[in-house]
Amino acid sequence: MNIPRSLISTDIDFEQEGFQTGSLKVPYSHDRSAYGRILIPIAVLKQGTGPTVLLTGGNHGDEYEGPVALMKLLQRLPTMQIQGRLIVVPGLNFPAFLNASRTSPIDNGNLNRMFPGQRNGSITEMIAHYVDTELFPRADVILDLHAGGASFQHYPTLLAALPQDPAQHDQYLRLVNAFAAPTIMIMNLLGEDRTYGAAAERQGKLFLCGEFGGGGSCDPEGLRIVEDGLQRVLRSLGVIDEPAPAPSPTRLIKVEGPEHYLFATRAGVFEPCFKLGEQVQSGQLAGRLFDPHAPWEAPLQLHFTKAGQVVCTRTFAKVEHGDCIAVLAAPSQWH
Repeated sequence: MNIPRSLISTDIDFEQEGFQTGSLKVPYSHDRSAYGRILIPIAVLKQGTGPTVLLTGGNHGDEYEGPVALMKLLQRLPTMQIQGRLIVVPGLNFPAFLNASRTSPIDNGNLNRMFPGQRNGSITEMIAHYVDTELFPRADVILDLHAGGASFQHYPTLLAALPQDPAQHDQYLRLVNAFAAPTIMIMNLLGEDRTYGAAAERQGKLFLCGEFGGGGSCDPEGLRIVEDGLQRVLRSLGVIDEPAPAPSPTRLIKVEGPEHYLFATRAGVFEPCFKLGEQVQSGQLAGRLFDPHAPWEAPLQLHFTKAGQVVCTRTFAKVEHGDCIAVLAAPSQWH
C-alpha cells in the first residue's frame, strides 16, 4: 500500500498549464467538526519552460507586507505571460494569519520553528511537513516574506546567507542583487535550524527571505521594497519579460552573534534610550528596566555590549526575563 507523503491534499494540479486557484486541505478533526478541514489558499501559474518559483507569506500570521504583495500579485497572474511556474501561498500558516497572531491559535505552533514538520503531527507540523515534502521539491527558487510582527519593528532588510554549496554562490548573489533591497543583512539566528530557510537550504534550494516592517501593520515603504524586489527577481530569472524598477544602491550588514542581541535580564517595564536605525556604541545605555511591583526602586540599566546599527526593536514595553529587546548589525562584506 502506497502511503501519501502528506495528509494534506490539494485540488491543484501542479503540472497543468495555465492559471489555477485552489487550496491546501489540512485535515482538522475537532469538537465542532469531526471531519473538518482548514483550507489554505494557493494559486499556480504554469506556462512555457522555465524555473519554478515558490512565493510564500504569512509564515507568521501578524506580518503583512509579504501577504499583501502576494495578494496583489495574484490579481495580475491570470493575465501575466511567464516562462516557468509560479506557486503562490500568501498566508502559509493560515490559522495564524486569520488570527493576526505569530503562532497558530489551534496548537500555538510557530511554523518557522517547526521544520521539517511531521506527517502525523499537529496542524502546524503538518503544514511544515507538506511544504518540506511537496512544495520545496518542486521549487528551484524560494522566497519567504516576513516582517517583525506585532512584537517587533524591523528595519526593512533582505536577509541573506551564501549557500553551503560554492557552486551556487554566483547564482545566489545574482538573485540578491536583483532584489536590491536598500539593506541586505546576514543574520545570526544563534544556532536555530528549525526554520523554513534552513529546511530549504537542506534541500539545496536557492532561498531568499526578508523582514520588511513590523508592529502588526503593513508599512508602505516595506511593501514597495517587496513588490519591486519580486519584480526584479522574476525578471532576472527569465520568468517574466516585463519592465522592472531600477535597483537602488544597497549595503551589506551583519548580525555578528549574541553580542548584537539585547535581552531583558528580568521582568518589568522597559524604557528604551535608542531608536530604530540608530548607530549605537559598545557600553552605551540601551534603556532602563523598571519594576512595577517596586516603582520607587531605581531601574535596572541595560547597556549594549557591541557597536552597531539598531535593526530590530521590541514593540511592547512590558518584558519578561529573556525577551529580546533589540538586535544590532554592523557593516560587512561577502566572504
